[in-house]
Amino acid sequence: MIAEVIVDITSGETDRVFDYLCDDDTKVGARVLAPFGPRMLPGFVMGLKDKTDFDPAKLKKIKPVEDGLSALTEECVRLAKVIARRYAVPLALSLRLFLPSEMRTGKVKELVKRYAVLSVDLGEAHFPKSAKNQIAAAEYLSVNGKTDCALLNKQFPGSVAALEKKGYITVTFEQVQRDPYKSVEGEAPERRLTVAQENAVSFIKSDERTVQLVHGVTGSGKTEIYLTLIADCLREGKSSIFLVPEISLTPQMLAQLRARFGKNAAILHSGLSAGERFDEWWRLRTGEAKIAIGARSAVFAPLEDLGVIIIDEEHDGSYSSETAPRYNTFDVALLRAKRNGCKLVLGSATPSVETYKRALEGEFGLIKLTERINKKPMPEITVVDMRKEVRRGNNTAFSSALMEALEETLATGNQAILFLNRRGYSQTVICKECGYVAKCEACDVSLTYHRDEDCLKCHYCGTRYNMLSGCPECGSKKLSYAGTGTQRVVESLKHAFPNARILRMDNDTTSGKEGHYKILKEFSDKKADILVGTQMIAKGHDFPAVTLVGILDADMSLHFNDYRSAERTFQLITQVAGRSGRAEEKGRVVLQTFSPENDVLRFACRYDYEGFYRMEVSMRQAALFPPFSKIVRVLVSGEDQKKTLDVLKTVYFALEEIYKANQDKFLFFNKMAAPIKRIENKHRYQVLMRLTDGAVLPQIYDACMEARSRDALISVEENPANLS
Repeated sequence: MIAEVIVDITSGETDRVFDYLCDDDTKVGARVLAPFGPRMLPGFVMGLKDKTDFDPAKLKKIKPVEDGLSALTEECVRLAKVIARRYAVPLALSLRLFLPSEMRTGKVKELVKRYAVLSVDLGEAHFPKSAKNQIAAAEYLSVNGKTDCALLNKQFPGSVAALEKKGYITVTFEQVQRDPYKSVEGEAPERRLTVAQENAVSFIKSDERTVQLVHGVTGSGKTEIYLTLIADCLREGKSSIFLVPEISLTPQMLAQLRARFGKNAAILHSGLSAGERFDEWWRLRTGEAKIAIGARSAVFAPLEDLGVIIIDEEHDGSYSSETAPRYNTFDVALLRAKRNGCKLVLGSATPSVETYKRALEGEFGLIKLTERINKKPMPEITVVDMRKEVRRGNNTAFSSALMEALEETLATGNQAILFLNRRGYSQTVICKECGYVAKCEACDVSLTYHRDEDCLKCHYCGTRYNMLSGCPECGSKKLSYAGTGTQRVVESLKHAFPNARILRMDNDTTSGKEGHYKILKEFSDKKADILVGTQMIAKGHDFPAVTLVGILDADMSLHFNDYRSAERTFQLITQVAGRSGRAEEKGRVVLQTFSPENDVLRFACRYDYEGFYRMEVSMRQAALFPPFSKIVRVLVSGEDQKKTLDVLKTVYFALEEIYKANQDKFLFFNKMAAPIKRIENKHRYQVLMRLTDGAVLPQIYDACMEARSRDALISVEENPANLS
């Protein structure tokens, strides 16, 4: 038997299959070790055949990696090939999406522990008086039964070997599952669906279209629709994938899934340890678990016979990968849905303009949920003009209206959420004398001051710097902090409300896989009165006692140099406002802005998605921005600036040939430095294109593949979520 093997190396020279001899029981998708020159390299079996074009006598034999079953399903192998072709990346790089990285390199395996059990009656055992540890260990086993040998030896040193030698205990080896969220518990009894929810489930199942969009206001019961669809799949013996945009949402959703479906739910995301990720992945691969939940990467879960794929908060930018291959989660999910003949369900209170347009045009099914489950109205939004606050001498982050609302909320025993779109103590450190701004040495961005650690941090590469005692340019001691971060907000709140219990949730306070869950659990259990946070608190959470949401810088994202800035601002305001008034008490929102007359804020305050969509889609059509065109960015980055520029020129000239031959398909074509010119000591340049016709995309990808170089990394992005 001949195996077609791709070795796990991403260089262009090895981006093809090699023929090897293999055992007759070898399967497609199996992990193997392949002789490659003087080395044994990990690889994957991509196909099997009886004959080869090479001399069989010269073929070497692969060595199987004992996984028990092939690591990749045949569907995953086919999908990896499609992704490699679609995004013009080496096949080995595409295959890596489907396996935990430590598993590919053999650095992690099953966790096996030794257990001891007493094999004789305690009265029949004979010990010398000096064997105190053996006696104590035997008595412990008599009371507690089977015990971990490591624990037994820790309490009674040397006891296991001695007892085993005497035949008084039996030692067994057992595989132990590493549960990533042991403390995650939840209550999610199967609820009776409302008429609107029943109609939604029925429509999704009966409609012939693969993609279904559930457009429901915050609190309208979208999650219960998802859980019902998953439950129906389980009853039919099928599996499900449930994607959420933020890792912070994952434990909360996992709690609901575990309460409803027990151990059938497995979690996949980058915050898990290598061992936990390995065990959860294998539970899905073996079919022990049939529901994969996680962020973007969970779309590659090794499940077979999929019944439904759900993408919650489908509008979120985190569903676009920012590393090669730069795939869009929706595209991969759609491929899997079509191959499995299952539904792809998108959910959002604020769908992306592109998605909603396709739904209105009939390409996707559209289900609208216009009311909250509790029949309560959406929380009233009070707009505060911060320009007037400044004129009155209020230079703090809080308007008088927000302070009054906070005082009232705390007095009634309810909770409040304050949303700020940044973290740290302040945004930048500036010298008042010469205007110097503290910047990262490795990145072309300003540093953020973190007061609790008294240091400056780069939020792109993570480098820490000592806080400045004076300006390094002019020596002045007059340093100011521009902007307001979550730390400063918390500090101000503690001063204003000394008795209030305040939690802060941002990237600095949520380290560790349970960092998000612990903060959210504490707030959910009403052990805190105010939660201050960044975008991770803006969506998906359900806190019944929250009756006030404060949005401190509502218009900040309006001024980003991005065609999606209006859309993102509308989505963010709607999502964070939806955290208020989700139970019986009426909710309210205080929205602080320096641009109260802005149309985007006006639509957001009325929760008028339809009105916003009509305005936004007409503006994009007039300007020919997506979905009426496609933006393509080719990013070139490298440590050596001259070599990076040389690679940029090679790419640009190749793309220019495509542009000259297809000018009718281009609205824009140019090369330039990236907005952030350097990140992690890598210089960054880009070629930006706006296309009226995506037919030239394969040529663009091919040109970039041809220009690949060891001197700089070339990546292609379509409608990138982040243009910086």
